[in-house]
Amino acid sequence: MKRVVITGIGGITAFGKDWDSIRRAFANQRNAVQSFADWAERYPELEARLGARIDDYTPPAHWNRKKLRSLGRVSQFAVEAAERALADAGLLDENGEVLTYLQDGRMGVACGSSTGSTNDIKDAAELLMTGKSDGFNANTYVRMMPHTAAANIGIFFGLQGRIIPTSSACSSGSQGIGYAYESIKYGLIPMMLAGGAEEFCPSEAYVFDSLYAASRNNAHPELTPRPYDAARDGLVIGEGAGIFVLEELEHAKARGARIIAEVVGYGANSDGTHVTRPQKETMQRCMELALQDANLTPEKIGYVNGHGTATEQGDIAETQATAALFGKIPLSSQKSYLGHTLGACGALESWFSIEMMRDGRFVPTLNLTNVDERCGALDYIQGDFRSIQTDYVMNNNFAFGGVNTSLIFKRWQGE
Repeated sequence: MKRVVITGIGGITAFGKDWDSIRRAFANQRNAVQSFADWAERYPELEARLGARIDDYTPPAHWNRKKLRSLGRVSQFAVEAAERALADAGLLDENGEVLTYLQDGRMGVACGSSTGSTNDIKDAAELLMTGKSDGFNANTYVRMMPHTAAANIGIFFGLQGRIIPTSSACSSGSQGIGYAYESIKYGLIPMMLAGGAEEFCPSEAYVFDSLYAASRNNAHPELTPRPYDAARDGLVIGEGAGIFVLEELEHAKARGARIIAEVVGYGANSDGTHVTRPQKETMQRCMELALQDANLTPEKIGYVNGHGTATEQGDIAETQATAALFGKIPLSSQKSYLGHTLGACGALESWFSIEMMRDGRFVPTLNLTNVDERCGALDYIQGDFRSIQTDYVMNNNFAFGGVNTSLIFKRWQGE
C-alpha cells in the first residue's frame, strides 16, 4: 500500500481564498449569511430567503475567453481552487502554467458538485418548454452536466489521468478526496486533484424549504444556521470550492514537495433505507470503517468536524452516532459560518480541520448556545476557540441518498 499526502490546497469561500483570511473571519464570530428581501416578490412560494453567497466573484483576470466559455460558475470555482492548489504545491511554472510532466497521465481528477450550473439547466428547460432559448448554445451542456467540475479541471490543465466525477450532494467533496486517496493508495496513479464545488442558487433553497429543512429566520441572518442548538430551524445554502493535491509519498519526496498533512483513513457506505432520513447506525459504521482503514482506535482522534447542517434529524443522528463511537470528543461545525456549501463542504471542512490541527486552535460552532438534549453527549466547542493538541482529526459528511463519508487526516511531522 502507498502512503498518500497532501501537497497543495486551494479554496474559494465567502470568507476569502486563504487560511489567514478565513481564520480571521472565524475569529470575528460573524457568519456570511445574508437575507434576500427581493426573493419575496420573485419567489413568493419560497419561505427561506437566506444564503451565504460569495458576492462580487470574478474569475482570474488571466483566464481568456476561450478558457471561460465552457465554465459555469460552479466550474469557475472548481478550476480556480485547483489552480490555487497546484500553485500551493509548486506545480505551476513561472508563467502560471501547469508543469508539462503532469500531463503525461500521472495526475487525475476526482471532483464533484450536487449539480451543474443551474442557469444553463434553465436554458435547456426553456428550450424544451417553449421550443426556443436565447441562452442555449454549444457549451450549455458542458456547463450543466453533472461532471462539469471534474471534466473542466482536467481539460483546463491538460491532465490525462483518470477522471472520477462525484456528484453525490453533500458528500461530493469528501468522496472526491476519498476516491482519489484510494486510487493513489492502491498504486493506480501517483497524483490526483481532489475535492468539490457548488454554486449558490435559489433552486437549492427551494429543495430544502419544501422539506421544511431550511432556515426561515429571514429577519436575523446573523443568528442562523445554528447546528446542534435546540432553537435551530434548518440549514442555509452556501457556495464555494475546495481542491487538494494528493500525492504518493515517495513521489512527493522525490520532487522535494512541502507536505501539509497525510490522508490515513477513508470510510464510505450507504444507509440503504431512506433518501432524506439519516441513520445513526450506518453513520457510526462509516466512521468505524475510516478508523479501520487508518488502523486507529477511537481515542487517537482528537477532534471531529461534524456535518452539522442544523437540521433536526441530521444533527441528532450524527451526534448520537459520534458519541456512541467516541464518547465526549470535541466537535464543531463550520456550516454555522459559511452555510451548507453542499458539494464543496467535504473538501472545505477537511481543509479547515487540517489547518486547525496545525494551529492547535479549533473553531467553535457559531450560534450554539443551548445544545439540543436529544443530540449525543459530546464535547461541543462553543463560544471561543479551543486549544487542542492532536495528531489526528476526522471530517464527516452525510448526504441525501444515504451517502456517508468519513475522512481521517494525520499531522505531518516529517516521518
